[in-house]
Formats: sequence, structure tokens, C-alpha cells
Amino acid sequence: MNVEFDQVAVIGAGAMGRGIAQIAAQAGSKVWLYDTQADATQKAQDAVFQVWDTLATKGRLDAETVAVYKSNLHIAAQLQDLASCTLVVEAIVERLDIKKNLFIDLENLLPETAVLVTNTSSLSVTAIAAALKRPAQFAGFHFFNPVPLMKVVEVIAGLKTSQEVCVRLTNFTQQMGHTPVQAKDTPGFIVNHAGRGYGTEALRIVSEGVADFATIDRILKDQVGFKLGPFELFDLTALDVSHPVMESIYNQYYQEPRYRPSVITAQRLAGGVVGKKVGEGFYNYVDGKAVVAPEPAVPDVKEFPPVWVSPRASRRMELLQLLKDLGAHIETGPSPSPQALTLVAPLGFDVTTVAVVERLDPARTIGIDMLFDDAATKRRVLATNPATRSDMRDAAHALFAKDGKAVSVIRDSGGFVTQRVVANIVNIATDMCQQGVCTPKDLDVAVTLGLGYPVGPLALGNLLGPTNVLEVLFNLQTVYGDPRYRPSPWLRRRGAIGLSLLQTED
Repeated sequence: MNVEFDQVAVIGAGAMGRGIAQIAAQAGSKVWLYDTQADATQKAQDAVFQVWDTLATKGRLDAETVAVYKSNLHIAAQLQDLASCTLVVEAIVERLDIKKNLFIDLENLLPETAVLVTNTSSLSVTAIAAALKRPAQFAGFHFFNPVPLMKVVEVIAGLKTSQEVCVRLTNFTQQMGHTPVQAKDTPGFIVNHAGRGYGTEALRIVSEGVADFATIDRILKDQVGFKLGPFELFDLTALDVSHPVMESIYNQYYQEPRYRPSVITAQRLAGGVVGKKVGEGFYNYVDGKAVVAPEPAVPDVKEFPPVWVSPRASRRMELLQLLKDLGAHIETGPSPSPQALTLVAPLGFDVTTVAVVERLDPARTIGIDMLFDDAATKRRVLATNPATRSDMRDAAHALFAKDGKAVSVIRDSGGFVTQRVVANIVNIATDMCQQGVCTPKDLDVAVTLGLGYPVGPLALGNLLGPTNVLEVLFNLQTVYGDPRYRPSPWLRRRGAIGLSLLQTED
């Protein structure tokens, strides 16, 4: 098989450049690694060679293959050594002026047919190409760290990028063993854009005093299946990386409310409490492991009150069956008795609003999140309102923990935790489709591979039902009066006529 680009240069010998050089060499290209710091290229080559030697030791590569790979990876002493390259990948500092000047120099050095690409994660591809004589030969080629393990690559067309260049980059991505996705030149491209709903909404929930960091992380891992909670993820990526990205995308979209950053991360960044790498973030770290406070114990309740379930509760029949399985005494009258624990299960609304609208005694009213099928989750989430009595709170906690499933009790919040976060993830993803940032299929593939979500945002919306997601968003808008919760037209229209969120128009 002929490789798409036979002579490849990678400029920037940091972790990202080193990873790109490794997989390009493995694909069969002759790769030249260049950095303005001469010792960086030697260290990078040594590190890649060590990776291949380790794989050989483990029996995953044979000696002949390792020898071929090593013969493909070379060090360039100066920029002029790259003159014969057919593809140049830039992976240097995220500064527009420095990148622009580099590509002007490269364009004057390389043949007219050479393809120039930037690995930028946050800058405009079109803006970088603006000073070039051949912007059609320029594109974004965004990898994720660590490159050999993160199997998705965003191929980004600038305003003047030729389709042929995108096709060639797509082919080359596949030859390197990765999955290409096509994106328009918009802030955050696909993965960083789609990821806005997870952390920003979790920060908003914390800012309202609904729950602490660890509780929110537990809920989203156990109810939705995320590998890391948002605050674990912030600590892993570090706030000196993630907060500027939040601000950048927010400002590039002219203060779009859906992407609004949080004062919490701004303050913690200013104080140097940035995450695991410094031993202190949303969690403290000892020997590299987070110190997490244990969950509150299940209350010791000797006698349970009868339970009455609102007729308007979401998944009401499922909730009634769950209560029956837990051994609850269920009231079936049109209204609760004066002794009854009153359960509501709203979508998007808070418990207080539901209690007032349904004329229930708030002192005895508890909310339960039933967005997901209870059998499919590892945790149940209950919410009190400001007037809920402690005995009713404890009784509900103990009752729903009787079968051993974890239970979190949070303060009142429109949409609990999971509903708010999931609805924002789905809404932002559908609006990306509405904007034409990428195809629905590429969006779900990119997010699943790039962010490690259990399923893509659009598939998640389909699983829960677009009408349910819409109801959560409409009701969140009512509770908070914030335009961040306004539903995307893509979601509204497909939800109204019962189409899949992955469905495109002919």
C-alpha cells in the first residue's frame, strides 16, 4: 500500500508532536522531527524508539518491524531540512502570530504541492492561513493526547481549504490507524465544542449549593456511565488548560450563554489549585491518589411512613413497582394522607415548584430523578426542598437504599444533577449539527473516542427520548430564566415529529 504522504515533517517535539511522528512513521512515511530546541528532538526520538522497543519486548512487535519504524523517523537539524516534505504538521505553542510566521516560512521553502496543517485545538484555521499565498493547501489536523491511544483525528477545513486536501488527510489518518472526522472551522471544532455541556453545567450546580464535587462526580458516573466525573476530569486535565479553553470558546462565540465559564474555576486557577499535577485541585492528592470523603451513611430508620406518588411523576409505573419491590406501603388515594411521604419525579422542574403547583405539603415532599431506567443505573438521586423535614428526608433515603443501591440526597435543583448535565450535552450537540459543524455521525464518533463518553450525545438523546430532553430544557428555562437552556432548533424539530437526532435532511 502506498502511503498518502511519503515525506512528513512534524514541527514541535513535545508530547503531541512526538506522538504524531510515531504513528506517521508506523504508517510507512519518512518522518522528520524538528524543534527549535535541538535537544528536544533527540529526546523525542529516543522516547519513541523506547516505545517500540518496549512493544517488541512484550511481543507486540517483531524486531524487523521495529527496525523499519526506526528507519522511518529522523531528526531535522534546521527548517531547510524539510524542503522535500509533502506534508508538514505543526504542533507548537498556541499563539497565532508564531504559527502564522512559521507557515509563511514553510510556504516559501516547500513545493507548491505540499500540504501544511496545524494541530491547533483552539485557534482559527482560517486565521492562521490568512497570510498564506496558497490557503487551499492548508488545513487543521487536530490530534488528541496521547496520540497513539486517542484514536480520533479532526480534519478541519478552513474557509479556503481545498476538498482534495481534506480527502488526502482523511486517507492518511486511516493509514495511521486512527478514525478521521470532518469539521468546519468553528471554535472548539467538534470534541472541545461538544464537551462544553459537561463541566460548565456541573460547575453551575456546585455554585448553587446543590451538591459537592464528589457527590456530583458519583452521580454522573453511576447514573450515566461516565468514566470520570467532571471534577475528576478537571483535575486530570488541569485548570490551567481547561479554564482558558472554556473562556476561549465562550468569547469566540460572543458570550453564548450555553458555554458560559464559571467563577469557581477562574478563582481556583488564580490560586494555583489547578489539579492532580500539583497535588491539589477539586480533590487533594496523596501519592497521586485522590482523597475522597466517604459517602454519608444510610440513616437508621425503624419505621417507614406510607408513600404517595404524584400522578404526574415521570416513569410513574416504574416508580410504583420499585416502591413495591422495596416493601413500601403505597397510598393510592387522589391525595396523600397527613402522614405520607410524598414523592414527585419531575423533568426539569425543581421540587419546590412541583410541590406548589400540585398543592402538596412541601415539608413531606421529596423528589426522585427518574430520567434513566432505574434498572440501568447504579445510583438513585433524591432531592429535598427548603421545607422538607429531616425525618422525611431520612425515611426516603433509607427506603431507596433498602436493596443496597447507592443513594445520593441533594438540595433542590431544577433537573437534579443528571437531567441538567445530560440535557446540556445533548442540546449543545444538536446545535452543532444545526450549525453544520459536522455530520451527526462524525459528532457521535468524535465525542465517544475523544471524550470517552459511554455513547455519543445524539445517541444518548435518542436513548432518553428527544421529547424528554426537550421537556427538561423547557422547564429548566422556566425555573432559571436563563437562555443557556433554550433548545436547539435541531432538537425541537426532531423531537416534535419523532425523528432520530442522528437523522439528517435529504
